[in-house]
Amino acid sequence: MTATASPARPSQLKEFWRYFSENHGAVAGLILLAALVLVAVFAPLVAPFDPDAQFRDALLARPMTSGPDGLFLLGTDALGRDILSRLIFGARFSLFIGVVVVAVSLIGGIVIGLFAGYFRGMVDTVIMRVMDVILAFPSLLLALTLVAVLGPGLVNAMIAIAIVAQPHYVRLTRAAVMSERSRDYVTSARVAGAGPLWLMFVTILPNCMAPLIVQAALSFSGAILDAAALGFLGMGAQPPTPEWGTMLSEAREFITRAWWVVTFPGLAILITVLAINLMGDGLRDALDPKLKRS
Repeated sequence: MTATASPARPSQLKEFWRYFSENHGAVAGLILLAALVLVAVFAPLVAPFDPDAQFRDALLARPMTSGPDGLFLLGTDALGRDILSRLIFGARFSLFIGVVVVAVSLIGGIVIGLFAGYFRGMVDTVIMRVMDVILAFPSLLLALTLVAVLGPGLVNAMIAIAIVAQPHYVRLTRAAVMSERSRDYVTSARVAGAGPLWLMFVTILPNCMAPLIVQAALSFSGAILDAAALGFLGMGAQPPTPEWGTMLSEAREFITRAWWVVTFPGLAILITVLAINLMGDGLRDALDPKLKRS
């Protein structure tokens, strides 16, 4: 006779959504982030103009200015480029940076942290001392130094930010593995003949993912901020790339007489980071069993 699951017991997905939806700020952040993703994906259809198109008769046009080529809702920059269109296409770069940085640092941090937490001994000592050295430096300063060595550019900026973010994943993974490796289910798998790689990646890792998912969500916003800071300093994406930090860097000299060229890119960064952080709080509430209420 086949046993069936109790229909009254909610699935894990329903339980997760119940705890997540209790945090109204997290739901609002999720909606904002989903809207941003849709705008980024359909940027060529949503943007009113080409992001690099220059309208020489509308330099530093104020928001809601109507010109012969159309309506500039958020105004134009010093080269006559539509700010709204550049913000929309800039969402692609910001989200791409966040996804790549989080993916690289998360995968690398998980692998290194698994080896450190499982094998312990000299392997653990060497890995953690290297991570401590990286954490000893201010993150933005270290990323700036790495980009200065590698050379300015978007790819090098993403590599630098991923290296700086990796120690957080290593420490989280190591701590979770150390708490899980002595549990009965791991001992049973070891007695059954499972090898170290199987134990690390198949047996232990799935039970360590909750804090890593929360950290990845929060690091996503950090990656966007660091990339914008590097772009603002001229070490990240290079002009004419419509990246939000680069847009701020190009608009610095016009801040006193054209407020819109710096205000709207800054608001785009603010809203995106706020949405991701709110969603990260909701993930923490839903995935951390200590925060769950019966």
